[in-house]
Amino acid sequence: MISGPSGTGKGTICAGILVQTDAKISVSMTTRAPREREAEGLSYYFVDKERFRAVIAEDGLFEYAEVYGEYYGTPKAPVMALLEEGRDVILEIEVIGGMQIKSCMPEAILVFVMPPSHAELKRRIEGRGTETPERLKKRLERVETEISYIDKYDYLVINDDLEAAIDDILAIMRAERLRIGEMAETIIQRYRASDIR
Repeated sequence: MISGPSGTGKGTICAGILVQTDAKISVSMTTRAPREREAEGLSYYFVDKERFRAVIAEDGLFEYAEVYGEYYGTPKAPVMALLEEGRDVILEIEVIGGMQIKSCMPEAILVFVMPPSHAELKRRIEGRGTETPERLKKRLERVETEISYIDKYDYLVINDDLEAAIDDILAIMRAERLRIGEMAETIIQRYRASDIR
C-alpha cells in the first residue's frame, strides 16, 4: 500500500511502478466527481453515495473513509482475485484506510510517501489548479494528521526525485519477495528435493 499527503506524487509513482512490473493497481470506489482524464473502472469506480452505502452494507469493501466530504473505499473482490493469481497489488490509499487494511491483512506492506518539504507540497497542490483556497487550506491542515501515522508504516520514501522514488519502491518490492518469514520450512524442503527454484 502506498499512502501519503495529497500532492506527494503517489499516483505518478504508482504509474511508474506499473510500467516496470507486472503489478496491478487496485481501483478504488469514490463518490467524488471524476477529474479531467479520469476514466471509470481505470481511475476509480465512480458511484453516488447511495450506491457506496449499499456496498458497505454488503461487506464489499476492505476499508472506506470520508475525505473532504466524499467517500473512498477499496472493493474486496478485485483485490482478492489478483492476490489469488499471485500478483502484486498496489493500493494507493489514504492513511486511515491503510490502517484498516493492515488490521485485516497484517501481511500487507505499507509505504509512506512524503514530499521533500511543506513548501514543495503546497506548490504541487496549487499547481494542479483544482483547489479553491479553502480546500487548499484544508488539505494542508490534514497533512499534520496524516504524517502522524508514519510510525505505523513499514517504509518511508521521499519523493524529491520521481525516478529515485520509483526505484526505492521497486527495491522494497524486490526485498519483500525475498523475505523468508513463514516460508522457511518450505524453502528447506524444496532445497532438499533439489528444486530450490
